[in-house]
Amino acid sequence: MLKIIKSLFGTKNDREVKKYFKRVNEINALELKYQALSDEELKNEFNGLRKKVQENHTSLEKILSDVFAIVREVGKRTLNMRHFDVQLIGGMVLHEGKIAEMKTGEGKTLVATLPVVLNAMSGKGVHIVTVNDYLAKRDAEQMSAIYNFLGFSVGVVLSSSNSDEDHKKAYECDITYGTNNEFGFDYLRDNMKFANNEKVQREHNFVIVDEVDSILIDEARTPLIISGPTNRTLDGYIKANEVAKKMQKGEPLEANALAKGEKQKGDFVVDEKNRSILITETGISKAEELFGVENLYSLDNAILAHQLDQALKAHNLFEKDVHYVVRNKEV
Repeated sequence: MLKIIKSLFGTKNDREVKKYFKRVNEINALELKYQALSDEELKNEFNGLRKKVQENHTSLEKILSDVFAIVREVGKRTLNMRHFDVQLIGGMVLHEGKIAEMKTGEGKTLVATLPVVLNAMSGKGVHIVTVNDYLAKRDAEQMSAIYNFLGFSVGVVLSSSNSDEDHKKAYECDITYGTNNEFGFDYLRDNMKFANNEKVQREHNFVIVDEVDSILIDEARTPLIISGPTNRTLDGYIKANEVAKKMQKGEPLEANALAKGEKQKGDFVVDEKNRSILITETGISKAEELFGVENLYSLDNAILAHQLDQALKAHNLFEKDVHYVVRNKEV
């Protein structure tokens, strides 16, 4: 029965591809129209569409066919490259935020120009993430002929250029190429700035990730870590130390006792094996009362919960001259 249904209606993938080919036919039908225009007329046609988008008189979906047809024509004139039908489908897939699987040599760099131009029309910027500086620089230089023809500025964020000024200029461009690490670290650094005008990145609008499996799976296993001076004082630790001294240690219950619903006694229990502290319900209530807060684990009090945990560990897991020593009044 399943085979009969598939033969009549096709698989979900077949139906999706069929939908895309319908749009491809629309784009192909526009080819002669834009082919007949001069460079200046083609630019004017595109600028008219861009103005409509920025004034909210149309949506990107409504003008997709025209924009893709224009980009294809510009590709022919500037790079002597014409987007194939399957590349148009790849561009539509990327525009919808989906993954387009393409083998090396199938023209990923050229495919990206279609959704990049379409989404850059809003004036909010587009990011293209690559795996290394060489690819970012190469792709930006190769494809800038298309982007510049249509009036877009192109920037590249490279690891060799660490100045905020250079990065800010690149982000202010309509289209910005760079690596996942540089984009990530710039985002982290921006969140450590004290004023908005010191930030290098602007709003995040649309991004295309090259080699998405490598960047979002393999590379993501290594977190981006950044550090800087903090404005917090040590007063919280002093208070947490006082609270920790007033809390009663309880003995951990056996698994079968917990299964029967027995309540854990004491304000906290020590897990020697995992070297961790578990604060009980009564302990949380007691800590909230001693700290003078309503909820110890709210976002505003997250630092208090951390400081109390550290204070309880210091008193119950770390033994002087075994786990640490004190010399010249320093730990």
